[in-house]
Formats: sequence, C-alpha cells, structure tokens
Amino acid sequence: FDAFAGVIKSGGKTRRAAKMVILNADHPDIVEFIDCKEVEERKAWALIEAGYEGGFNVPGGAYDSVYYQNANHSVRATDEFMTAVVEDRDWQTRAVVGGRVMDTQRARHLMRRIAEATWVCGDPGMQFDTTINDWHTCSNSARINASNPCSEYMFLDDTACNLASLNLMRFYDDERGFQIESFRHACEVVISAMEIIVDDASYPTPQIGENSHRFRPLGIGYANLGALLMARGLPYDSQAGRDVAAAITALMSGASYAQSARLAGVKGPFEGFEVNREPMLRVMRKHREAIRRIDPAYVPLELLQAAKRSWDEVLELGEAHGLRNSQISVLAPTGTIAFMMDCDTTGVEPDIALVKYKRLVGGGMIKIVNQTVPLALRRLGYETDQIRAIVEFIDENDTIEGAPHLREEHLPVFDCAFKPARGSRSIHYLGHLRMLSAAQPFISGAISKTINMPEESTVDEIQEAYIEGWRLGLKAVAVYRDNCKRSQPLSTRRGDGAAA
Repeated sequence: FDAFAGVIKSGGKTRRAAKMVILNADHPDIVEFIDCKEVEERKAWALIEAGYEGGFNVPGGAYDSVYYQNANHSVRATDEFMTAVVEDRDWQTRAVVGGRVMDTQRARHLMRRIAEATWVCGDPGMQFDTTINDWHTCSNSARINASNPCSEYMFLDDTACNLASLNLMRFYDDERGFQIESFRHACEVVISAMEIIVDDASYPTPQIGENSHRFRPLGIGYANLGALLMARGLPYDSQAGRDVAAAITALMSGASYAQSARLAGVKGPFEGFEVNREPMLRVMRKHREAIRRIDPAYVPLELLQAAKRSWDEVLELGEAHGLRNSQISVLAPTGTIAFMMDCDTTGVEPDIALVKYKRLVGGGMIKIVNQTVPLALRRLGYETDQIRAIVEFIDENDTIEGAPHLREEHLPVFDCAFKPARGSRSIHYLGHLRMLSAAQPFISGAISKTINMPEESTVDEIQEAYIEGWRLGLKAVAVYRDNCKRSQPLSTRRGDGAAA
C-alpha cells in the first residue's frame, strides 16, 4: 500500500499522495508498528550520509529508497490504555479474531516506545478512541474507527467530507476589530454552498457516494488564527488568546449548524438523522455546554453572546427540524490554500517563524516574511518610525528579539512555533496543546495540527505531550521535533539543507 501511494500523485502532478495508517494499541503487531518508520528513517539518514539526495520527491533519493514515506502513522488508544500508562499497569495485546491474549507488557513501556520513535521521525502520532467516539454524532449507525491522512476528518467508514476554510484576517478590521456579523453570514453562505455540493460531487467508490448522501458530512474551518491573534496583540500561548480562539470557533460551528438546521426545515434532515437523533442532539448540547468554559473577561462581549445565541439556535431548530448535516466543521491544515489566500499562518497554527525559508519542488528557495507584525505593533501602541525600525530589524536578523524600541513585555505576542536561528524564544509544547483544547469542544470532527517542539526536546517531554493531550480532551495529537528529519519543507535558516 505504501508503494501504491508513492505511484499516486496529488492532482496527478509531482507531490506524493498521503494516507493514514492506524493500529489499535491492543493489536499483537503494535510494537513492530511503532518501530517501523523509525527504522526506515535511520536507513534514510545512512543513505544521505553516503551521498544520496536528501530531499523528498527526488527519484532515487534517500527518502525515495525507504518504506513508509507516503503514510502518516498513528496509534489508536482508548482511555483504558492511557489510564494504564498513567498508573504504570500491565497492558495486554489480543488476537483480532477471537480476542485471546497474545502478549502482556507494561503500558508505559509501549508509550515510551511511541515517544522514542516520534523523537526520531515524528511518527507515530496518537488518536484517542474513547474521546473520539464520545463526541460521535452518529454512534447508532456505527463507531468511528479512523481518520483521513491529516487527522481532522473523523467519521463513519466509507464517507467523504467537503472542506472549506475561511481566512480569519478577512474578517478583522484594525479599527473595529473582529467583524462578527460578517463572519456569521459567511459561515451560513459557505455551508449552504457546501451542502449543495454534496449532491453534485463525484465520489471515488459507490459506497462512499452512498454514505455521503445519507449522512452529508461537511467540514467548514478556518486559517490564519495565529495571525489574527498577533494582529490583536494577543500571545498565542495565553489565556486571552485561547478564549478568543474558542469563541470564534464556537461561533463558526454554531452558526453553521444553525444554518444546517434551517436547511433541514426546508429540505429535511439527513437520512441517518432519526436513527441518530439522541446522540446527535446529545453532542450538540455538549458543544453548547462547553461555552461556559470560555472566560468572558478575555472575549469581546458581543462575540461571546453571538456564539451563545448560535448554539441556542442549533438546539431549538435541531429539535424542531433535525439537522441537514451529520458533521459541520473540522480544522484542516490548509497548507497550500493558506498560501493561495495570502495567509501568514495555517489552520489553527501559530506562525512557524516570523521569517522562514521554503525550498521548492524542483529547486529554488523563497523567503517568507510575516506580514502581520506591523498590525500588531500598531495595536500595541508603537509609532510609525518605531514600527519601521522593528520590521527592518526582523528582515535583517530573521528575529524580533533585540529589535530597537520593542518592549520586553510584548515579546510573547510574536512568539512562534520554532526558535529563530538568532533567537531563543518559542511557544512551549503545552501552549500548542492548550490551544487545541480550547478549540476542540467546538469542532465536529478534529483538528489537524502539529505540536512543534524544539530540536533539544527530550523523549520524556514528547511522552508527556501525548499524555497531556489525552488529559485535555483532544481527539488526536501529532508531534514534530524541529530538524529530527534530514529534510523538512520549512526552516528558520537559509542554508540548513531543508528540502520540500
């Protein structure tokens, strides 16, 4: 299957396909699965050291010569497994057919192996099965077993999801702030359009087509959250930043589900709604209840009230008419489309760095400079001449640390995922996890996001990141340690060998 995915190219062009490979934590082959990509990564390192080309998509290159480069690997863990890890108890693997015990080992030992492999190559990630199915809107039809390759779409087997992401900065005005009504209206229009597309789309298999028409799952989302928070003068890793992100996410999904309920009043609910009425409305109440956890001290009152009203509408209209769509929202990675939309940041991510270098397929490199910094500095009260001097410093030094006029207390606003080549600051991994935890209760599916960790991070820290992600109620966690691979598409250095 890995070889097949290597032959299939996205859009029929040069970029490799991607697929998700998941194994349950109680599968007899779990240790081999955890280790397999690390073993291949070390082979690639040896080939690079022997002189083979280190870039991806290079025919005959190091990564073209080893297995599993077309797949994201994840371990599927239940609450039972994670509790066994925390309490350092035994864990048993079981035969897929019959369920007899095949092996017994310490759960914490397995988690350690996961963290060790992640330290080397970024795989495997983790998916938390119990949490995923607790938020499942159609559990009476079947359970959720897996996700798409980026882990944001989690639903019934043999279904597909139309995605659409809004650029949050298009709804932000430097003088008036976040444009709540424009954003709400955009969500309603986009959901209506996506709902129409369900019937007019083509699907790869008859089964996927049939299920997509029966359940009509959609995936509205956003990009540029990191830029929006920076423009507002809010650190990504702050309670204020998290509460604003939570309120925007709540409004997006609430307005979208409310529109879905209105459409159900005209067109009827999705075919599988009546069978799943109880779990569907139960999950809607869980979404609405989560708004109570947003601290109103950090969120504009109008924004929080709009989010609350939208979820009240969802329950009122949903109980009366049902819902037209079984799922409404995901937070996708938005890598390519974020470039097309001229976003500074992708999906729910902070910026990788204020200045970053991207190697291009086929050679060449571009320098990407964050364009939100002047907005943030103006919001924080800096004069035009001061802003110009700070921006010039960033362009020359690839960091804001040490810039003239910049006050120390404002540095956290400009913290990024990776430490700059000439700086020392970056967002702690707990900051990434807490942001995910703020947004997840308002997302139907899940969130595609990497927990970026600095190169000097330890295996223990990666292990704790996975455990903390589970404790915070996340559906999935992926970790990437900077420069752990010999090739990566984005870098904070001009000439460190990063490749697309």
